[in-house]
Amino acid sequence: MPEKNRTDLPRRELTVGEVATRSGVAVSTLHFYEAKGLIQSMRSRGNQRRYPRSVLRRIAVIKIAQRTGIPLADIQKELSALPNDRQLLASDWEHLSQHWKTDLNERIAKLTALRDQLTSCIGCGCLSMRDCPLRNPYDELSEKGTGAYLIEHAGEEQDEAAACIKGSPD
Repeated sequence: MPEKNRTDLPRRELTVGEVATRSGVAVSTLHFYEAKGLIQSMRSRGNQRRYPRSVLRRIAVIKIAQRTGIPLADIQKELSALPNDRQLLASDWEHLSQHWKTDLNERIAKLTALRDQLTSCIGCGCLSMRDCPLRNPYDELSEKGTGAYLIEHAGEEQDEAAACIKGSPD
């Protein structure tokens, strides 16, 4: 049997263009991911970036996490705890997904509450200055906190916060 020469063996590293094509991510995005510490490359003798094949799975995880709304800083934090020199394993994904699942469930609950409140406001159409959680006349809720306080704290202190603005005219 003839001995295989080096060119017959599959290359272990991929060029930046090959990674971009295979992963569906722009070259500029790969450079951005690298600058943020999400992926790592090596340099060839000609000073060109080369990536291990395992980077493809890492990029897939990054894309999935981004689609679910996980900030890149959180993705980077979790991926930095995993080895960069090997393929991500099922156990790695389980660890990542368990950590992110709690955050996703919290965001889903908040979005569901927001959706339900918007539906009721659209349905009633009153936009009452006293009762509507979307309104805050004279910024009376500023003492309670920042942002859309009534929506963000729905059910917690809503009666107390609503009482704060009951005296306001419609």
